[in-house]
Amino acid sequence: MTQQQRNNYAEIVLSCIEEKYFKNEIVLEDHSFVKIISGEMKIIQADSTFSFGPGDMLLFPRNQLSTIIKYPKDGRSYKSVVMTLTEDRLKRFYTKNPIKCTEQNKHRILSFEKHPLLESFFTSLLPYFDLETELPEKLSALKIEEALTILRTIDQSIDSILSDFSKPGKINLADFMEKNFMFNMPIEKFGYLTGRSLTTFKKDFKTAFQTTPQKWLTQKRLELAHYQLSEKKRRPVEIYYETGFENLSHFSYAFKKQYGYSPTELLNSKN
Repeated sequence: MTQQQRNNYAEIVLSCIEEKYFKNEIVLEDHSFVKIISGEMKIIQADSTFSFGPGDMLLFPRNQLSTIIKYPKDGRSYKSVVMTLTEDRLKRFYTKNPIKCTEQNKHRILSFEKHPLLESFFTSLLPYFDLETELPEKLSALKIEEALTILRTIDQSIDSILSDFSKPGKINLADFMEKNFMFNMPIEKFGYLTGRSLTTFKKDFKTAFQTTPQKWLTQKRLELAHYQLSEKKRRPVEIYYETGFENLSHFSYAFKKQYGYSPTELLNSKN
């Protein structure tokens, strides 16, 4: 599996995947503005699944715990233009451009209908990826400002997302973990997303679940895997990653240690 990124400036990227698929679990630190050129992308979150194909345009807000799957389709590799909207860029933009919308909306993935301003904007970016030298910083800054201006023109409520520079607040730890345990993230990242330091997260976790985060996560992931195998009749290779395990061998070892039989043995018995 390979993911190639051709970029003349780090904030504007042409992402290309040549082989079967690319899968990763992420929490973006910055918003991303994306247009799919070819192939497909699936975004899986705790309570939603999104699919995007050629021509689709979306804004992916920061701090969204997600599994991303990118793969070729119809004989064409996955390719997309990705613009990162950093906090520094956004703060500079809003210093010059007053905020129009301050209502607190739930940060969510936004998809955009085809629009002449968006179509022409992304078309204007493509020639830059043929340059052999870096895109000048001033030109990159202008293109990012152009993107922000277009987004605010077609969606007047988008300021509520782009101008929100707050850190994740302290939220209900138990509810969050029950919804997101299948994402294979470092404990520190779970702490950050629930508004806690690592020390406070571990303390609050012990209070909520009477065990350590790692033991609880392993147990929950194995229970989910057991359900997928026994009830959904899915194969081990199909589920180990999406239930929170890094590789198939580790999943099989942990599963057999917990239940006394391997995932394959369980699947064969059900079949």
